[in-house]
Amino acid sequence: MDDILQVGAITQTHGVRGEVKVFPTTDDPKRFKKLKKVLLDTGKEFIELEIESVKFFKQFVILKFKGIDNINDVEMYKKKNLYVTRENAVRLAKDEYFIADLIGLEVFEDDGSKMGELKDVLITGANDVYVVDGTKYGEVLIPAIKDCILKVDMEERRMEVHLLPGLVD
Repeated sequence: MDDILQVGAITQTHGVRGEVKVFPTTDDPKRFKKLKKVLLDTGKEFIELEIESVKFFKQFVILKFKGIDNINDVEMYKKKNLYVTRENAVRLAKDEYFIADLIGLEVFEDDGSKMGELKDVLITGANDVYVVDGTKYGEVLIPAIKDCILKVDMEERRMEVHLLPGLVD
């Protein structure tokens, strides 16, 4: 499991006072209101930035970092990702998981046979969709609903699924 989790990506600067426009990669952009610090991935290192203010504009979050007061100081951060440490991550409800933790789980069918590995999670309007890749069926898209996802065991790094008719050939 990763010690840091991505919460957004800086798309561009916003105004001339050092603010940035961030595309949130979290399911709840309002979480930025509770964040005090984020980690900026410069490509070479992680820099801890203290959040001074948070605003919302359409699907974006506008962030102002403490000590960065003009556009020239943030210009270099465009197209960079923002992360939080696991301690600063939102608390999850029962049966909720971070996508980073789900990737790589071994997936088994309800009859016990190994289906493959969870490779990706697609975020859709209705429910998430798990992309499972294996030798038995190839790539299979499984909706993350109770009818299909029977059990997730993070300690064993294992998921048990029920394949509804029509999900595989």
